[in-house]
Amino acid sequence: VQLQASGGGLVQTGDSLRLSCAASGRTFSSYVVGWFRQAPGKEREFVAAIRRSQGHTYYADFVKGRFTISRDNAKNTVYLQMNSLKPEDTAVYYCAADSHIILSSVRDSRGYDYWGQGTQVTVSS
Repeated sequence: VQLQASGGGLVQTGDSLRLSCAASGRTFSSYVVGWFRQAPGKEREFVAAIRRSQGHTYYADFVKGRFTISRDNAKNTVYLQMNSLKPEDTAVYYCAADSHIILSSVRDSRGYDYWGQGTQVTVSS
């Protein structure tokens, strides 16, 4: 599967953005999809993930209540709605997918085989 992340940009503190992760392939619904981010000088970190069916979701503690992950399997797209953005949210955001990931490992970037190219999110104070 090929992934294309988009929707990043430059916004101010408190603004919102919606990232999209569009996937090729007809079996996208069978993939767990995660969002990760990497700020300059920092390691890549987990943001959110969504399971194949039923839409069970996982979030990092620092985005709970602000970010929402969702998927539209008919459109082969996963979204990350980001509200109340803070300067510390500034990073390159990547989407990742895998069809065989162990659910206990959805927060671990090493569990994903497919990655998008990343989209820059910059939040000014």
